[in-house]
Amino acid sequence: MTFVAAYWWKVKPGKEEQFRAAWRRGTELIRERYGSLGSRLHRDEEGRFIGIAEWPDRASWQAAFDNAMDYDEAETRAAFVDALADWAQEPLLLDVTDDLLTDRD
Repeated sequence: MTFVAAYWWKVKPGKEEQFRAAWRRGTELIRERYGSLGSRLHRDEEGRFIGIAEWPDRASWQAAFDNAMDYDEAETRAAFVDALADWAQEPLLLDVTDDLLTDRD
């Protein structure tokens, strides 16, 4: 089974589209560089964005985390950080035990 890391971010008013674009690009780069399985972005009732990222295993996530999920696109990273008002200091780390999500691809 896969491994999941969940994050949340509060975004500055008016920066939502900037954040979403930077999140999408950053997720693509993390997938390419570190081998993640991708991520989903959600929004809760309080307006926080919630990212649920899947990984093949905890070791793959840990290797990326130890490198601060760094990727070689300073402009994307700067746009992401510029949009943030607050964020989760620690991700929620989850081992998948049962998976009934439908593959839509």
